[in-house]
Amino acid sequence: MAANISGNLAIAGKTDFDRWSSVDSLEAAWDQRAEVAAGFVPAGSRVLDIGCGRMALSQYLPGNCSYQPCDLVAHDARTLVCDLNNGQFPSAAAADADVIVMLGSVEYVAHIDVLFTHLRHSKCDLVMSYCVTDLTADLNRVSLGWSNHLSLMDLAVLFDRYGFRVERSDRIDEFQFLMRLTPADRAIMPPPCDVAVISQNDASNFGDRLGYHVVNGLLPSSANVHHLNFNNLRAARERYDLVILGTGNGIFPPLLNDGVFDVLKRSKASIGIFGTEHRELIARPAMDALLDRLDTWYARTEEDVLIYGRGRGNVTHLGNWMIDQFPMTRASEDVLLNIDDAVLHNLPLDRTIQSIQLHKNVFSTRLHPLLCALTAAELVAYAEQPEPGRPVSGKFRGMLIDIFGRTFPEKNFFLVDREAVAGYKARVHDNVGRLGAQLGAMLRNVAVAG
Repeated sequence: MAANISGNLAIAGKTDFDRWSSVDSLEAAWDQRAEVAAGFVPAGSRVLDIGCGRMALSQYLPGNCSYQPCDLVAHDARTLVCDLNNGQFPSAAAADADVIVMLGSVEYVAHIDVLFTHLRHSKCDLVMSYCVTDLTADLNRVSLGWSNHLSLMDLAVLFDRYGFRVERSDRIDEFQFLMRLTPADRAIMPPPCDVAVISQNDASNFGDRLGYHVVNGLLPSSANVHHLNFNNLRAARERYDLVILGTGNGIFPPLLNDGVFDVLKRSKASIGIFGTEHRELIARPAMDALLDRLDTWYARTEEDVLIYGRGRGNVTHLGNWMIDQFPMTRASEDVLLNIDDAVLHNLPLDRTIQSIQLHKNVFSTRLHPLLCALTAAELVAYAEQPEPGRPVSGKFRGMLIDIFGRTFPEKNFFLVDREAVAGYKARVHDNVGRLGAQLGAMLRNVAVAG
């Protein structure tokens, strides 16, 4: 530290102009801190360096950064002159900046709340150093010219009060921390949460494999996801923040069992994302009991809503969200594609989608491969899979009515109305976006619930 430091000015909350006007007060040892701080700044940033001193930071910034120095005195023609202890702040420069850097300067600010009010309004990221009281108990802070005295807890309260979240914090020597802060309203970190997803993820069919990835992509980054299938429900944990039943596929009678209800009881919240199949075999009391337990059922088809959800406030029509995984394109091959197990099981999911979308004419006994074909083919046909002892699943009918406003006879090729498919895809995409937002809000609430 430089000599002739005025502790009285620090106590009075005034700036020591004599000290900071002297080049001798700008220590070369501080350059190492600037080098470390530059590692907190993304390339291409517009940087405002408040309390720039020797402007060492400019030497270490990554490529394509612009640099604006600011200090009590002008160290060169670029320097903005500003006295933070006199209520001044470089607001115009802050409005043009991406990152504000304050190294070794916050300790000298008397009115820390005024400073952070300005920093909050700037909406910039902040890279700052600070010598916390936790590490400086043996130092006379006033004799060093410091005007404020904050502990780590004081800093945490300060940052929270002014809407900043700590992105990174490193201790850089025996006395000080270097921190990168981000406005909390710009990048809200969702709280950790435990989510169980019950589906047929152990099945090898196209829709179940795809649904596993779709639901993972919808959940927030903080979700700790536990995938369960209907054969291993005993592996369920004691408590969950959220249980999701289904990944967009069909629920049918064997899946409405006591094990499912037991897992649903372990959660603070629960939703369903599924359609229904073999409806003649679904016991109405079992379905009603399931819907009573769910906070919301995001139904696959309008028929699902009309048959089981009429009059309920917790049932909404999502649509078949798998369609979001299939881009609208135009097929190029005239050879008829008859979708069978070899097509669906021998290739990874992305290659399977590409293979289906190559064909202008497609026949399918599977729901989701047909949905995929509708985004590219010219002519398609379908047939229900025969299942001994079970009635027709009815899954094709509901999907076709949702998309085209009507159904089509089995095994008869029909011309694909691309405009109707694109319109359905847009509606489902919007619904899925709202579902994602609702899930995020739900998990923020339940994760902090008692």
